[in-house]
Amino acid sequence: MQTSERTLDAPDLVDDYYLNLLDWGSCNVLAIALANTVYLWDATNGSTSELATFEDEVGPVTSVSWAPDGRHIAIGLDNSEVQLWDSTANKQLRTLRGCHRSRVGSLAWNNHILTTGGMDGCIVNNDVRVRSHIVETYRGHEQEVCGLKWSASGQQLASGGNDNLLHIWDRSVASSNSPTQWLHRLEDHTA
Repeated sequence: MQTSERTLDAPDLVDDYYLNLLDWGSCNVLAIALANTVYLWDATNGSTSELATFEDEVGPVTSVSWAPDGRHIAIGLDNSEVQLWDSTANKQLRTLRGCHRSRVGSLAWNNHILTTGGMDGCIVNNDVRVRSHIVETYRGHEQEVCGLKWSASGQQLASGGNDNLLHIWDRSVASSNSPTQWLHRLEDHTA
């Protein structure tokens, strides 16, 4: 029988399995969202710190995702915004607005592209290096996008939604001007 190596208290963990409320970064730090606050747990030394707390009209936090460098983290919020933070400096770098009309429950990094999935069914690629950050939009889900994952090559994106659909998207045919057609659509799931 397996037993846990460590148990962390998680009061106020939002009871909603459509959200992505924890992520383990490449620097061995676990980010966890508890209600309106994002905490960081360093697995190397066991220390816990508070990264950010948001006002009620902004939160709760609905997703967290470490950038590949393990230093920068994206935080999706209930008010449709996504914030980028530098975890080493405990400093907010920017806010991405205009991607979604409701909460952002899923996030996925592909180098400097942050992909966001919303309750509005939209998927947006954001280039975090530039001012006009929205570079591609994918529309194929009729309900909330609750899972996003890029392939190792960074060319294909898998998305899962509350509509029981799974899409595979190819970045080479993506467009910011018109909705991008999916490469594959899997419709056989019941949940």
